[in-house]
Amino acid sequence: MPGVTYEDAPPLADLMPWSVAPLRLGRAWPTAPDPASLRARWAALLAAEGAEREALFEPTRSRTPRSAVAQLPGRRSGTERLARASGPCPEPVRVLAAPFDERWLIPDHRLIDTARPELWRVADERQVFVVEAGTGVLATSLPPTLAAGRIRPLYRRPGGAEPNLAPGLSDELAARLGSRPAAADVLAWILAAVREDLTVPLTGDPEVWARGVESGRRALWLMRRDGERPKLPGGRRPYVRAPLPPYPRTLRYDPEEEALYLDEGRVSPVPRAAWEHEAAGVRTLEAWFTARTTPGAPGTLAAIGPGAWPQSRTSELLELITVLTLLADTRTGADQIPDPIPDPITATSLRAAGVLPPAPRSRRPASVLDHQEEGPEGQFALL
Repeated sequence: MPGVTYEDAPPLADLMPWSVAPLRLGRAWPTAPDPASLRARWAALLAAEGAEREALFEPTRSRTPRSAVAQLPGRRSGTERLARASGPCPEPVRVLAAPFDERWLIPDHRLIDTARPELWRVADERQVFVVEAGTGVLATSLPPTLAAGRIRPLYRRPGGAEPNLAPGLSDELAARLGSRPAAADVLAWILAAVREDLTVPLTGDPEVWARGVESGRRALWLMRRDGERPKLPGGRRPYVRAPLPPYPRTLRYDPEEEALYLDEGRVSPVPRAAWEHEAAGVRTLEAWFTARTTPGAPGTLAAIGPGAWPQSRTSELLELITVLTLLADTRTGADQIPDPIPDPITATSLRAAGVLPPAPRSRRPASVLDHQEEGPEGQFALL
């Protein structure tokens, strides 16, 4: 239909119907840029007793050291009340704590106000979480803990089973494209084509579809970073040109030099596109740096951290610069999707085909699991 605009594009909320509200941690100290800090914080918490332990814990209406809480699905941690807990720190796990900011979390349900157990039940190596972040979306293989919009898992069950797509959507795409796209390809298209209002224009043109999927796959690989590490060509690869100080406090960018300064330490080349990358109106590199250099309040567990800037943190910074630079190139590829889109698959046509609105059951999590979960005080949870 020539002249059709994106106004009739289906909403992401209908294409991926099952979603979960963001997690609410309730306290900052169970997350950190490095796992060693978390183990030290846990040790300090358990070394305290009574009122001192309660104060360090930072109780809320949802969680106190006396709360009776089930085990976080798929994670090993104690289920006795934290007021009398002992033992080693549960093994920290990597999470997406902010856009393009991977940190570590103590995966203990007793520490988290609202953990969204339904997300943890489907978190595995096959899963991809789509997170609504302002006027766009992020994709990650890690459990997302950022305070953003709805979280939409690609699969409703572990092992990459039962794609979280509107029932009948894959059939409709297959009929229009001539071949049935995999769930990961639908996600790739979404990443390439999603608009600021979180609608997703769809096309029945196989060539345009393939171009969008290719661009989206590249973006997905860069966001997930769970395979081969991304690299820039030698002439564009960022390096530390002047040693970073033991603990940098300031960050600035020189566009003429394409250099990032951490106090007197210098990293270059840093393309302008990497420095100007924003998520939710905040520069990504500045937010990443601030999260690692803002000390916790004295006397709190959040104040426990490394005494100097770890070498691993520099490696993370160089990789983040690389990812942001390559993502800018990927966005250029996504801009090749034509507007108006050829052979559009509109929300109206999906309603006529019975795909939209999605069935109410598709908006709910899968209800059958193949394992038991431990409830408070070692009891088995009833699901």
